[in-house]
Amino acid sequence: MAPKTAPVMDAPERSAASGGFALDRAELDKLASRALEAAKRGGASYADIRLGETLREYSYAKDDRLEHFDERSTRGFGLRVLLDGSWGFYGARRLDAASVAEGVARALENARAVQPIQGRPIALEQLPAHEAEWIMPMGVDPFSIPTRDKADLLLAISAAARDNGADFCSASLSLAREERLFANSFGARIWQTRTRVHPSFTATAIDRAAGRMAARDSLTPARGAGWEYVTGAGLLEEAALAGRQAREKLGAKPVIAGDYDLIIDPTNLWLTIHETVGHSTELDRVLGWEANFAGTSFVKPDMLGNLRFGSELMTIVADRSQPGALSTIGFDDDGAPAASAEFKIVDKGVFTNFQMALGQAHYIGLSASNGCAYADSPTSFPIQRMPNISLAPNPSTCSLDDLVGGIENGIYVVGAGSWSIDQQRDNFQFGGQLFYEIKNGKLGEMLRDVAYQGRTIPFWNSLDGLGDATTYHLDGTFTCGKAEPVQVAPVSHGAPLARFREVRVLNTSGGA
Repeated sequence: MAPKTAPVMDAPERSAASGGFALDRAELDKLASRALEAAKRGGASYADIRLGETLREYSYAKDDRLEHFDERSTRGFGLRVLLDGSWGFYGARRLDAASVAEGVARALENARAVQPIQGRPIALEQLPAHEAEWIMPMGVDPFSIPTRDKADLLLAISAAARDNGADFCSASLSLAREERLFANSFGARIWQTRTRVHPSFTATAIDRAAGRMAARDSLTPARGAGWEYVTGAGLLEEAALAGRQAREKLGAKPVIAGDYDLIIDPTNLWLTIHETVGHSTELDRVLGWEANFAGTSFVKPDMLGNLRFGSELMTIVADRSQPGALSTIGFDDDGAPAASAEFKIVDKGVFTNFQMALGQAHYIGLSASNGCAYADSPTSFPIQRMPNISLAPNPSTCSLDDLVGGIENGIYVVGAGSWSIDQQRDNFQFGGQLFYEIKNGKLGEMLRDVAYQGRTIPFWNSLDGLGDATTYHLDGTFTCGKAEPVQVAPVSHGAPLARFREVRVLNTSGGA
């Protein structure tokens, strides 16, 4: 177990059932008040502070042994001040009065250092001063489960895959828990705690005679949930199926490169949504403030309300209140309520909203942000991050059979795989886990070595078929990377089955 940063407050045992705070609320509140009062005395027109802890745990097994187990905690605070239109920030992995006092002085100093190079001053909208508590609904705290039980589960997953065709299997379990007090100079006091879990595995089969291997990754997504999600996810059954499918992939026929109609399963489409829509509509990328991890964006401010992003079947919804989703929370890290992060990014194909954090809206002539701020630890500066972003299902009945029936020559794509996208979030290429031929309106045999590529706007405008709510599935990622220094954020993306016409398909092995 990794050593925890030296806490100055006693931390009582967590309640496995309640998900309540482990840190001393009264002491955190006192530290917050001192910081905000000192920032005001120092001349700040606005200040906010996040205090708390992020707890992470990771376990990894390969075949018949546990290879790695790690638990680590980040406790501390992050203080942000606005001084004469410039941000200043200071974060520290300490929770004591002297450190907070030092933090105020350093944050004000940092703001003064920025002023000579500040372009247009930061302008903030007035947010309501919420006093609230939000605790994520959860059954059993996964951090309360003994390490032996977690190891036994991972080893059982590996055995299930290897007993059913896989030569090797690795399995992992990632956990995260956040406890935060947010306070600002408007008068807000918000207490929040949430937990997320991600069980995963990779089953690999080998054809030694041919010198080839094939893998099938788990399709079980991460969730904002407790241990009950892990035990109820059917991981052993999926691992057994994955072992058989990995073996089957070895004998699948290679795809012939060309243009195909695609039916993309939500277990694959979530990543395409994330990369082409989620990141391209982040306002900080559009403004040129963010260029890390595949660059900026082809979307420009004057496209708001004018860009035909996709076909009329395309409605992309941002939502921080979806049960079980990874970005679901009561308030964002600017203190904006989840309701402000419920909006349509694309409405019937038309681009209608950027994602924004506090202090960004006025740059494009708008009056308020929409609740899209997140800091990945209490010591990190809050930046614009995605809420849960999903493709809305078809309100009319439409099944997999209905979509398949409209295709003469196509491919059904299941599961996320490799991906690549350019610096403007325009040209892309995506792989997958499983691929099935579609001929004359019927699903056929398995294919291999498939990747599809395209450009964001033509691709989404080729959407001509959409599954209904019965085909909807919620997926996502634990660790979306952004910024420098790097921050990782959890975000979910839901989607129904979707059909796209005339998409370029490559053979990834280099075959025809």
